[in-house]
Amino acid sequence: MKLTVSTTNAPAAIGPYSQAVWAGNTLYVSGQLGIVPSTGNLAEGGIESQAKQALENIQNILFEAGLTMADVVKTTCLLADIKDFAAFNAVYAQFFPTDAPARSAFAVRDLPKGALTEIEVIACKG
Repeated sequence: MKLTVSTTNAPAAIGPYSQAVWAGNTLYVSGQLGIVPSTGNLAEGGIESQAKQALENIQNILFEAGLTMADVVKTTCLLADIKDFAAFNAVYAQFFPTDAPARSAFAVRDLPKGALTEIEVIACKG
């Protein structure tokens, strides 16, 4: 059974997709940009600010679904510039201090709205 998850504590979808979808005990969270939900604008301050905001958006979607970052089993991290990899990792590590999920991270040519990063996650309910 498929069930969508939505919260106003994360940016609304900017296309024909859901913020997250349950499929059985697995939650698939759509890619999140570093958009501040209250303004609809990208967080100011570069890769660190945008990565932090994207991860906070994910955290808020997970919370709406009754999960936490500890339930995340896989992330896919897109960077507009691979030179931001170390700075991105420093922020990312704050959200996954122990037992980090499996991860893919790579640079892409462009991201929506000129974002510097986009992060999607897969989480599982105990």
